[in-house]
Amino acid sequence: MKAVRSFSVVRNTRSAVIVAAKRTPVGLFMGKMSKYKAPELGSIAVRAAIESIRLDPAKIDEVVLGNVCQAGIGQNPARQASLAAGIPVTVPCTTINKVCASGLKSLVYAAQSILLGHSNIAVAGGFESMSNIPFYVPNYRKGHTFGNVQLLDGLAVDGLTDAYNNCAMGLCGEKTATDLKIDRSVQDDFAIASYERLIAATKAGYLAEDIVPIKINDKETVSEDEEQKKFVREKMPSLKPVFSKTGTITAGNASKINDGGCALSKITSASRITMKVVMEEQTAKNLHVRPLARIVSYADAEVEPLDFCIAPAKAAQFSLDRAGLKLKDIAFHEINEAFAVTVLANMKLLDLSHDQVNVHGGAVALGHPIGMSGARIVQSLMTVLKRHKSKYGMASICNGGGGSSAIIIENLQ
Repeated sequence: MKAVRSFSVVRNTRSAVIVAAKRTPVGLFMGKMSKYKAPELGSIAVRAAIESIRLDPAKIDEVVLGNVCQAGIGQNPARQASLAAGIPVTVPCTTINKVCASGLKSLVYAAQSILLGHSNIAVAGGFESMSNIPFYVPNYRKGHTFGNVQLLDGLAVDGLTDAYNNCAMGLCGEKTATDLKIDRSVQDDFAIASYERLIAATKAGYLAEDIVPIKINDKETVSEDEEQKKFVREKMPSLKPVFSKTGTITAGNASKINDGGCALSKITSASRITMKVVMEEQTAKNLHVRPLARIVSYADAEVEPLDFCIAPAKAAQFSLDRAGLKLKDIAFHEINEAFAVTVLANMKLLDLSHDQVNVHGGAVALGHPIGMSGARIVQSLMTVLKRHKSKYGMASICNGGGGSSAIIIENLQ
């Protein structure tokens, strides 16, 4: 006899809305922003998100922030960022590690807390300082009596290596390129477009409201994403593959190693929910805070670890099913550019036009601080939806181990 799982369906009268979103610029690896530890970058974004809507920090019920490589930065990095941002000591804080999807998953957890009635106001997002991730000395606690000692790069081990096949994530990307027949020239063209879109969006001022400038010293402040300034179009075709001599992925058409933080604020709402502040919708009305976007649905998906690049398409379909929407209902997509091939693969699987994907560029040009990126793509999506006065958008991101997360939001601006 076949077992059937049954679920009771209760109509939820609450909804979660994003009411604020701020992020730092994305800094170069070992660049000017490397003076800040990861929780410090997080705290800057959290404080900026809260202050942008003049929210009393004492009204916040919960803080959920993503961070991947936590070795050496102290206990519960989310708590560190929260307290440094001026949030009261009584507010619970949780750090999420879902690799590259951490920032997006933190947003989902905050939304779920709101929908369940456990919170009315939450802060979500993510941060990473890839410049400050330490090297490890394995087995040194047991003592070392003779010979050489090997250092392991914590960034590679805990951030950029497939733990199941012990290979660089880029080799997984090469498998996807081979499987889906996505050649080098297509990847290079996509990467060039990513840079040019980001540069154009920056010059037009589309990203200015998203970013809180970072003070480096009394004479210098970083207010724009740094990687775009290194772009030289003519060099793209001449770059050598970095993961395989016969491969297609280069330093130019892959995401970069970077530092940054993003916070979102949510509030709950009565009806249906980079740093971001998330609120229950009715709470937002009571506080006279204007919602920016409503969280419609979200989903996770898993595939074989080596195929992690194609997982977003699966999570995207699950999100659509939960929302009762069709792909044609989604005006714009943000798909994280772990590699150019990642987005090209998911565009192919979902039959998406490049015109509706990563309109302001993506991680190939902007950078990919792994704990931050999931939150950053949601913020970027909000900006695009506002600019084009469109209704629905979807953000999706793959993560190491074969996972992915996706979210659909409704523009309220």
